[in-house]
Amino acid sequence: MKKFVVYAFSLAILFLMDSCGKLPFFGKGGNPTSTTPGVASSATGLEYNEDGGFQVNDFQGQPEGPNLVFIEGGRAILGSFEEDLMSRRDNIERTVTVASFYMDETEVANIHWLEYLYYVKQDSSRQFYESALPDTTVWARDLAFNDPYVDHYLRYPGFRFFPIVGVNWRQAEDYCKWRTVVVNQKLAEDAGLELSAESGNQRIALETGVVLPDYRLPTEAEWEYAAQALIGTQWLDEQQTHARIYPWDGHALRNPYGKKMGYFLANFKRGRGDYAGIAGKLNDGAMITTYIYDYPPNEFNLYNMAGNVSEWVHDVYRPLSFQDFDDLNPVRRDGYLDPEDGYDAGSYNSLITDRVRVYKGGSWKDVAYWMSPGTRRYLEEDSATADIGFRCAMIRAGTNY
Repeated sequence: MKKFVVYAFSLAILFLMDSCGKLPFFGKGGNPTSTTPGVASSATGLEYNEDGGFQVNDFQGQPEGPNLVFIEGGRAILGSFEEDLMSRRDNIERTVTVASFYMDETEVANIHWLEYLYYVKQDSSRQFYESALPDTTVWARDLAFNDPYVDHYLRYPGFRFFPIVGVNWRQAEDYCKWRTVVVNQKLAEDAGLELSAESGNQRIALETGVVLPDYRLPTEAEWEYAAQALIGTQWLDEQQTHARIYPWDGHALRNPYGKKMGYFLANFKRGRGDYAGIAGKLNDGAMITTYIYDYPPNEFNLYNMAGNVSEWVHDVYRPLSFQDFDDLNPVRRDGYLDPEDGYDAGSYNSLITDRVRVYKGGSWKDVAYWMSPGTRRYLEEDSATADIGFRCAMIRAGTNY
């Protein structure tokens, strides 16, 4: 009986340690996150934070980045659950594990890009500023009167919170790098760190514990995992009751519940020539893009993971990536194991090169098929369209899940 009581007490201690989110550091070391004077290293016995000694900054966890939502990782079956209408067979179902990460809850909007252009114009060369300008002519069509969008979509205040379009993959990457610098400078200033005049060109030390990892484009696996949002389909212990064709339950495109019953759950093209329905009862209420917070979010609280605009992801496109990928945090950065010279793009027998990037999700001008998270398309990284935007992601640092 005595042994049982000791065993139960030990289990209780372990439970409390786990529920607190951090383990105690036994011995002379004390709590390794503490900056309390007198805490000594368990390896050398030397005290931390003495004058001229090893400095250990206080750490209370990864700071929260603006607009970011935490995506708890886990095991998932990625791949297309839709009929392969394109006959590409380029996303066969397979089981992978995706580590926890952060993702923007919305697409990057026009106002965010205008803010970016404002500061780039002040701090960068004219050449770089011009390279950051979106291509507003993506709206132009020889046989369509889209002139108002060419002139107004980016800068007119009524479109402020509509997703940015006309940006290519390279421009999206540049924005992520700029955002990393600006957000971390603000966090460092809020924490009372003194920044030099040249700090904009220097990385603030990660050891400070007050700055964030890099903003970046999500990997294809991260994007697909976040769009599925299967966190809401669990039953009992690690049992998922169903998969999802779209980022919501069921095979229908309309809301089956409550006051919004019958309304579409995404901004897409219902059929040939039908972008928004008829006057008096518009079916999705948007002939082009729409407000970045329109439509209900998925169960990770991410908005418009289907419809509105398709989104750039980090990956280089290959049709057989699904069979080459690692099964932990899969990504394709280049032509490893599947070089571009095997596709003969130089002789115009293929469009596949190491400069072709994947984009995911349906858009305002796509039919419902492309809103399934497993569908994938690709485009040259220096190309831009009126229906591709992006959102940023970030690793979850300092955790093993």
